[in-house]
Amino acid sequence: MSTVENSNKKKVEVGAQAPDFTLPDQKGQPVSLGEFKGRKAVVLYFYPKDNTPGCTAEACAFRDSYEVFKDAGAEVVGISSDSADSHEGFAARYKLPFVLLSDTGGKVRKLYGVSSTLGLLPGRVTYVIDKEGVVRHVFNSQFAATKHVEEALKILKG
Repeated sequence: MSTVENSNKKKVEVGAQAPDFTLPDQKGQPVSLGEFKGRKAVVLYFYPKDNTPGCTAEACAFRDSYEVFKDAGAEVVGISSDSADSHEGFAARYKLPFVLLSDTGGKVRKLYGVSSTLGLLPGRVTYVIDKEGVVRHVFNSQFAATKHVEEALKILKG
């Protein structure tokens, strides 16, 4: 682990208030986590990179279950350090109906304490955040990309 990772704030855990942030979406429009507070639960998922096999499988799994998430009163929001332009192409190519946010400097990833796998690959972590902005579930698995959808739905329906 690098010194930077060790000096980070603690990871955001279950029961904590989800830190608010504002990032540009795939159209370059600012989106704040706080916009959903009091209105919807949020399934916030951090993923390594647009158009890679695991990330594409994960995004498509969220897409395929999007109506189920909406019916459960939740919005899906994906975050990676890719540019808004990259997100726009990725969302169009795979017909993703949800917001992808561009965290180019990795500030929000650091804010949430999402660590890298083997110090190289940006982590893959999903947070289920209730309407009040409280983290209800955290699922961290780099290699079980599509299980993130299953885990999030289990919490929202339970």
